[in-house]
Amino acid sequence: MPVSGARAVEATRAPAGTLADGTAVEAITLKANNGVSAVILSYGATLQKFLGPDREGRVADVVLGYDSLSDYVDHPNYFGVTVGRYANRIAAGKFSLDGKSYQLPRNDGDNSLHGGGNGFDRAAWTVVSMKSGPKAEVVLGHRSPDGDAGYPGTLSATVTYTLDEAGNLGIAFEARTDKPTIVNMTNHAIFNLAGDGAPQGTTDHRLMIPAGHYTPVDGKLIPTGELRPVAGTVFDFRAPRRIADGLRDGADQQIVFGRGYDHNFALDAGLTAKPKLAARLEDPASGRVLEVLSTEPGIQFYSGNFLDGTLVGKAGHLFRMGDGIALEPQKFPDAPNHPDFVTARVDPGKPYRHVMIYRLSTAR
Repeated sequence: MPVSGARAVEATRAPAGTLADGTAVEAITLKANNGVSAVILSYGATLQKFLGPDREGRVADVVLGYDSLSDYVDHPNYFGVTVGRYANRIAAGKFSLDGKSYQLPRNDGDNSLHGGGNGFDRAAWTVVSMKSGPKAEVVLGHRSPDGDAGYPGTLSATVTYTLDEAGNLGIAFEARTDKPTIVNMTNHAIFNLAGDGAPQGTTDHRLMIPAGHYTPVDGKLIPTGELRPVAGTVFDFRAPRRIADGLRDGADQQIVFGRGYDHNFALDAGLTAKPKLAARLEDPASGRVLEVLSTEPGIQFYSGNFLDGTLVGKAGHLFRMGDGIALEPQKFPDAPNHPDFVTARVDPGKPYRHVMIYRLSTAR
């Protein structure tokens, strides 16, 4: 659906393939005139591509992923997908709600991770609507039945991607339930601001996270319940610094547990009504800057520790440790089992909503 006007953002759609059950998958492209564009697959409500110029105007794709639908189906690794119902880990896959216990699939050792292995990232979402204009938009919908992957309540979820003329890619997650449940949705894009497949990886990127505390984990990567100050540790990103500086610090047991960074940061702003800055990532070589804004109280920083050279992505690029990093705004991991954490509970008549923004720009 083209749109007139030199500063309009265009939304278009095209076939992306077919799933084994015959379901057609679409690719929706949102394209601005400043060189920023995004491609969203209806399978997994996935951010397949996110392109932007460097300081010299050269455009590159800054998210890791695959060229074909079949690779997302056959070799899942959460590249750019929408994760849910519950992003991150739940200890032993168990939680209780109103005195009733629930058991989720365990797909991460003893834990349930990102919905238990058959979550929102494996669903064929429906394209509800799309439009071009000063802010292009596509709305994707999915219905998760009561008991799906062990979660209570029938959940009606939407993900709305928007792109404006300044290069802000917004992602709004909404969900409604017919009985009390837990919800924690986010996007799992893995970034390399030098460009997907760039040989230097991301360890020289500079990261800032406005968080005075983080949630340390045990050997199974489950939060202990403590909010630990970042001051004086390799988890202090309150001022921008190079990721590599703390990535191999084996003197910190937390880095050993995570094989690098795989930790939730408790953002100073907490839960907010409007998106606020949750992280700023910069690649000094290309000049590309990514700002992540969110309404959620935490952000998971994952330094690509489990990329082990077994996955071949776009244009035949082999993904290895440190080739990309994720910055995932969300509720805290295992929050249903920690009453002191911000609750992930969602009730009928009180919809879940999380709004986040990926803002691409350049620094000179």
